[in-house]
Amino acid sequence: MDESGSAARALELKQLRCLVTIVDTGSFTDAGHALGMSQAAVSRTLAGLEGLLGVRLLIRTSRSVAPTAAGVRALARARTVLAGTEEFVREATTGHARLHIGHAWSAFGRHTTEFQRRWHEQHPGTDLRLIRHNTPTGGLAEGLCDLAVIRAPIDLKPWSHARIGTEARYVAMASDDPWARRRGIRLDEIPTRTLAIDRRTGTTALDLWPERDRPRAELTQDIDDWLAAIATGRCVGLTPRATAAQYRRDGITYRPLRGADPVTVHLIWRAHSTHPATHTAIALAAGLYREDRPGARW
Repeated sequence: MDESGSAARALELKQLRCLVTIVDTGSFTDAGHALGMSQAAVSRTLAGLEGLLGVRLLIRTSRSVAPTAAGVRALARARTVLAGTEEFVREATTGHARLHIGHAWSAFGRHTTEFQRRWHEQHPGTDLRLIRHNTPTGGLAEGLCDLAVIRAPIDLKPWSHARIGTEARYVAMASDDPWARRRGIRLDEIPTRTLAIDRRTGTTALDLWPERDRPRAELTQDIDDWLAAIATGRCVGLTPRATAAQYRRDGITYRPLRGADPVTVHLIWRAHSTHPATHTAIALAAGLYREDRPGARW
């Protein structure tokens, strides 16, 4: 193991906490009072950290304490490490106090704000975080979330999943496009245009049309790239209603698509590490989608 690896293994949180407290209180004496240590112990702890890192971190005079250039960098990292440690302890000791829900394009579309509002009212002990991540599983495969909202046609076999609803498809176009003056666009009209398609996380594929009648396609990288291609007027796009609700942009108009099946919305999660709030989140989301279509069967 190299020297940096050895230093990292020998590093102690109390050393980082000591550095931060000295700077925040402005003196070794006050840091000692805050930490419940003697001034001599504070000095030894800082000296140990400086010896471990091989750099001087603080300049001490009779009246003040100031970080060196290396100390400024170390102080910033120390604060980050200590904050992460506190969060780790809090989550480990209080249970799953935070629920991360990932998504690639849209969370719950027009239901997103209401989902967040009801969650905070009904489950104040579990902090809800929505995370946008441009991968087919919305960050779930990457370990960035506990649940993910999925609309793209991915293989669901590796995941536990629940269907929470469906969304009608819309056509996205430049606001000065002649189609923008219409109430709706038919599916069989799309092949006359160039279609923007995100093959990685999008919900539209060319197999919506017979092979001989497929539109020209322009491939995009993510939602922002997709919107930019459409705003220029060189492409149109097909997307679930959620996109139309969450991505209202100047220069972009959405119109309903006629003659196409709706997009199914799923929540997916890892079966071997199910968050305790998973089924609560599913019930809330599915209920909102049912409310969107009174009398409809789920």
